[in-house]
Amino acid sequence: MAHKLLDAIGKCTCSFTTVQYGKERLKEAGFSEIKLENMEDWSVKRGDKIYINIYDSSLFAFTVGEKIGRGDMLRLAAAHTDSPALYIKSNPEVITRGYGKINVEIYGGAILNTWLDRPLSAAGKVALKGDSVFTPKTVITDFEENLFTIPNLAIHLNREVNKGVELNRQNHMYPVCKIIEENLNSTGFFMEYMAERLNVQKEDILDYELYVYNKEKGCLLGIDRNIISSPRLDNITSVKALIDGITDSKRDLGINGIILYDNEEVGSKSKQGADSLLLSMILERIYICLGFDRQEFLHNITNGFMLSADVAHGFHPNYSEKSDVTNINMLNKGIVIKRACSQTYGTDCQSVAVIEQICRENHIPYQKFASRSDASTGSTLGSIANKYLPMRTVDIGVPVLAMHSAREMMGAKDQEYIECLVKCYFD
Repeated sequence: MAHKLLDAIGKCTCSFTTVQYGKERLKEAGFSEIKLENMEDWSVKRGDKIYINIYDSSLFAFTVGEKIGRGDMLRLAAAHTDSPALYIKSNPEVITRGYGKINVEIYGGAILNTWLDRPLSAAGKVALKGDSVFTPKTVITDFEENLFTIPNLAIHLNREVNKGVELNRQNHMYPVCKIIEENLNSTGFFMEYMAERLNVQKEDILDYELYVYNKEKGCLLGIDRNIISSPRLDNITSVKALIDGITDSKRDLGINGIILYDNEEVGSKSKQGADSLLLSMILERIYICLGFDRQEFLHNITNGFMLSADVAHGFHPNYSEKSDVTNINMLNKGIVIKRACSQTYGTDCQSVAVIEQICRENHIPYQKFASRSDASTGSTLGSIANKYLPMRTVDIGVPVLAMHSAREMMGAKDQEYIECLVKCYFD
């Protein structure tokens, strides 16, 4: 189980490559594609298994029961495809006395110092000149090479470093990728590299969405090898669980669906994010294709259920005071059900009871999370998606340490627990 997760994380280096991974898994499981923009594609029948690529960085997949009827339950599960990263700006090259650097901005709430002194690469989407101005050619790419590093400042030059150093996002986070030895004009070194890798002319590259990511591989560690240390546990743990769940389960009554949203780490306010009408529009089109009217569609929404899957804060042994006094979530002790009276999670007691019963009936360990009363809870997709899909929702996830670090930590057993929960939920 752990090795399959680590393999998935190695392929899911940004939201675009995560969608590519998801599409490949779904195709292998017999799912067919519907094009979001093509009216002619929208023919959904009972028994269908469908996926929809949403602007290349979000993904929706669903199965329709052979015997679906009026009022049969809609079951959804949501996760996100993005992780904290460094986003490469336009006009990316910066030269400082012979060092070639890349100009970046910080995507999401990254712990900046964890990105220093690591091998980094880049992945994302590149837009190229096309046959029509309204249909540029796009390429999803992962450079895969060890391209960059962000070197720390030696302790000899900052004797106070171990007292804590604030990193300036503009001045201190430039990834270095080249030592310029020639005297020629090298201002376009990264664009030239990208053109060579994509086998295109540099002038045909119109724009891009490229993310610098931690190139290090994840691994099992610990005396008992029951700890996972890896980049992007947030949120490929949930992405893999949802894809496994939708491909392994079968339900004759109702619709099962997963939605893998982009841009959760920056607030979800995009056309491909949870804070949009996207999912409700797609669901309505599905119900229309199946012959249901709008009244029946609205009935199924309000009587549906959503599982919102994202990582949770585990108990940190070196900072025990940061956890709540009675809600302490341990690694390898089960999935975490997240609650907050501030409604930053979509969970309520009725939805918790549903998940608890599934866990108990299938012997899946679970825990409950609440933050300290003097600390913020964080938030995720559940409460955002609820604005457009008012249905019972519960936020769950695996407990992790070092959340939003360039390398995070979890219990290996917990991946098995969340994958089992999602499958039982859909079945």
